[in-house]
Amino acid sequence: MIFWLVVIACVLAFANGANDNAKGVATLVGGKVLSRKRALYVAAVATFAGSVVAIFLATELVARFSGKGLVSADLTGSAAFLSCVGLAAGMTVLTATRVGIPISTTHAMVGAIAGVGWAAGSLQVGRLVDVFLYPLLFAPVLAIVLTIPLYGVFRGLRLAFGVNKDTCICVAAQRSEVSVSASGAALTTMAGSSLQVGDSVQACAKNYHGHVVGVDAQRLLDRSHIMSAGVASFARGLNDTPKIAALLLVVGAMGTTGGMLVVGIAIAIGGLIAARRVADTMSNRITDMNDGQAFTANLVTAGCVLFASKLGVPVSTTHVSCGSLFGIGLATGQARWGIIGQILLAWVTTLPMAGLFGWLAWQLLRT
Repeated sequence: MIFWLVVIACVLAFANGANDNAKGVATLVGGKVLSRKRALYVAAVATFAGSVVAIFLATELVARFSGKGLVSADLTGSAAFLSCVGLAAGMTVLTATRVGIPISTTHAMVGAIAGVGWAAGSLQVGRLVDVFLYPLLFAPVLAIVLTIPLYGVFRGLRLAFGVNKDTCICVAAQRSEVSVSASGAALTTMAGSSLQVGDSVQACAKNYHGHVVGVDAQRLLDRSHIMSAGVASFARGLNDTPKIAALLLVVGAMGTTGGMLVVGIAIAIGGLIAARRVADTMSNRITDMNDGQAFTANLVTAGCVLFASKLGVPVSTTHVSCGSLFGIGLATGQARWGIIGQILLAWVTTLPMAGLFGWLAWQLLRT
């Protein structure tokens, strides 16, 4: 059973990377600072760095996601219980990843613990609500509340420093064409030019023109944005790795260092080879954004997740990062409510779906 527990934990970590790695760098792609491929490499490296640091700093999250306090002590020490939790959470996250919807691995693990604990007759419902569900529900609201005024502050500072936003458009020359009719008469089209505005970085780019404390504004913004994306990804690795590693550490399947490293590597691999669909959803489908707006959203994500990791609070990077994008969409009036509604529906169904998978896994394993 220990061998299969290690395999299941690696599958869950892979699913986590596939669904979550893009969330720290989605604004780099949406703001057209980096290509999707380069952004996902930034995410993989920074997330793995967070996984390594989690070896030393994240013991509180390991304890919480072992099921300690939610189910009886004898159950939390059972490889069978932890295998069912990992299997149920992994199936839930992989299903969402397949359709390109960003959901919370944290939420999926909580639902799986609840489902398996319920099936085993050992679930502490009161602690489930107080310790897990309240932070998960509060996090996206906090991200929205922080993003909207922060965007206003940054916009005001830009104007105060005299930094202007330039828009580049493409002007394409028209060619003259000569054709011969059936009667032999030559027909000539008029030469001229056409004005085209596109939505790709090659066709239309927005740039900030000006200086802040003697530094080019666009260069400063781009570098700050990449740095904030790295911090957000680092914080995600720090916050998520111990939750998954808890499946291995509680029963001694691996030591703390080995367990964290194995999980961190699996997360990085999942993010590199299977994150495209979720990256596209978060970068392009939730809201239009320029790089200044994207930087604001990313800064809120990084700050919230780092602070939560420091306190050992199990917030979801998904909820925080999506919440900050929702906030930008609200502030600019460009939110796409169709896709936002789909994401919110997925969030609502994550916990019961994972719970159902967990209940079924326990029933099948017990027989």
